[in-house]
Amino acid sequence: MNFGVEIPFVHHLGFELMLFEGGASQIDYTPRPEHLNSFHVTHGGALMTLQDVVMATAARSVEPDMGVVTIEMKTSFMRPAPGDGSKLTARGRLIHRTATMAFTEGTVFDAEGRICSHATGTFKYVRRLAVGPKDVSPLKTVISTD
Repeated sequence: MNFGVEIPFVHHLGFELMLFEGGASQIDYTPRPEHLNSFHVTHGGALMTLQDVVMATAARSVEPDMGVVTIEMKTSFMRPAPGDGSKLTARGRLIHRTATMAFTEGTVFDAEGRICSHATGTFKYVRRLAVGPKDVSPLKTVISTD
């Protein structure tokens, strides 16, 4: 299953989309050694990225032709997410939506099913824009010598 768009950072982290339908999503993730912190557990930034993506995916699952951008996100860390090569599972859920906004939650579980972290997030639905180089006029730089 793919995310519908190429997201280089998600690819780099190795996220695997397992569920994408009806306001729900699931992503499996096995942290690699370079994703750990100095305590040898999964870095909080990697977990927050996982939660951001699983919540965004839940929001997009009801409107797959639209993109979403993160407006705000709150994360609570409950226990260290192992860095021992075991799989983490993130589940996202669309709680409520309007024509332009999605309100979501996401939870990360360790291989034993224990909650490691939980997040809530607000996303804005946006139309996908064409990607690639733009025809932009050069900017003029002015340097003051004062």
